[in-house]
Amino acid sequence: MTTIIPVILSGGAGSRLWPVSRESHPKPFIKLPDGQSLLQKTFARACQFNDTKEIITITNKEYYLKSRAEYETAGISHSPAASFLLEPCARNTSAAILMAAFKINAAHGPEAIMLVLPADHLITPLTAFTKCCELAFQVAARGHLVTFGIKPDAPETGYGYIECGAAGQFDSYAIERFVEKPTPDIAKEYLASGRFLWNSGMFCFQAQTILVEFAKHAPALFQQAEQCWQQSRQSSRDPDAIDLNEAAFKQLQSISIDYAVMEKSSNIFVIPCELNWQDIGSWESYKNLFQSDQNGNTILGEAILIDSANNFIHSENRMVTSIGINNLAIIDTPDAMLITSRDRVQDVKDIVQSLKNRQHESYLTHRTVIRPWGTYTVLEEGPCFKIKRIEVKPGASLSLQKHHQRSEHWVVVEGTAKIINGDKEYTLQTNESTFVAMNTPHRLSNPTESTLIIIEVQTGSYLGEDDIVRMDDHYGRTAPAYS
Repeated sequence: MTTIIPVILSGGAGSRLWPVSRESHPKPFIKLPDGQSLLQKTFARACQFNDTKEIITITNKEYYLKSRAEYETAGISHSPAASFLLEPCARNTSAAILMAAFKINAAHGPEAIMLVLPADHLITPLTAFTKCCELAFQVAARGHLVTFGIKPDAPETGYGYIECGAAGQFDSYAIERFVEKPTPDIAKEYLASGRFLWNSGMFCFQAQTILVEFAKHAPALFQQAEQCWQQSRQSSRDPDAIDLNEAAFKQLQSISIDYAVMEKSSNIFVIPCELNWQDIGSWESYKNLFQSDQNGNTILGEAILIDSANNFIHSENRMVTSIGINNLAIIDTPDAMLITSRDRVQDVKDIVQSLKNRQHESYLTHRTVIRPWGTYTVLEEGPCFKIKRIEVKPGASLSLQKHHQRSEHWVVVEGTAKIINGDKEYTLQTNESTFVAMNTPHRLSNPTESTLIIIEVQTGSYLGEDDIVRMDDHYGRTAPAYS
């Protein structure tokens, strides 16, 4: 019996979907019209195969708890074991796939088949996707690399292409060449020829096959990755997670598997797929998920548009109005707004880089920040003060922590709070408050089955989220980091 191990790549920051996507809440977690995230949909696709023993997710260590929560709330009644490889930093797809191949080779044997799935794709219908995968499994079982090509229905310039060569087994084709994103005229020629497919970025191969190909075509990267794998250890947070060795992983070359192996290998085939496939990589591709009105405007939220056409409006909690605008994308969130011509949405990543260069928090977090215990929302801040609205889920607790440069006032506005404040433990009800002095160990917990809401007023010389010293944490976060 063939062992199938889906490998979910969930490492992209999604900077072209800013300001909804932020570095601490990247695009795999963005909710779609049906309420599910891209990550949940990818996980559901990975659960379809009877011979699946395990589903491996490769993601940044900061996204582990959020990813685990996404799977637990995906609504899948029966799923294989979910395990995680936790990256200390981004190093592109070659490093991620190598780490997964080493793990699968050790745990399931060299002939186990890896199905590599990026977490930012939308694919329907599921039956057609499953059929393509079953063909790919048969080709991969014969020791070949397999990629999935999407039959184009338009001269798309936003995707790379694959030119098909001679026919192979199981409806596959040898690959003549990979082509970068073409100009509009060349894309029309590709569509008319019938020989070209969109490069989907999905792959299938045996663990031993991809390891041999990396050793042949990228030997230095292979050797460094093997050393990194040998130095990596089980995570203290979860026996099903592995923390990839930080020092060794940071030394790995950041290169895609396309450049490192796929474009060099002569042992590679493509499966043509007739699927409704979308790579949700920009606001234009996100817009295409929704219906537009008679004027070509796509509106998410509240908007009044007068003499305006072909616009995309995404507003989370404010009314957006316009007069006489055309072909714009307006993305409004509580703390940041993006306005761009629709033909420039691919350049939103440049805005994010500018925000990073200025160390502006809006590249990293939203005003409302999701934590494993609940959320906090920054209501107002100024010199030496910050006001937050904190929601704690039923039965959840923040870490036992202290701060060197700030004190905190807590007011319960809904629910019951269990407090540790220095050497005292007590309970607060609605309309009651407490003060936590600087350098005092403290913990906020919700002992009830209802949501706890408090208002927190911070005062001090420094109010950054990195002024946290954790002494105990239910979620395995013991280093200075976000609360």
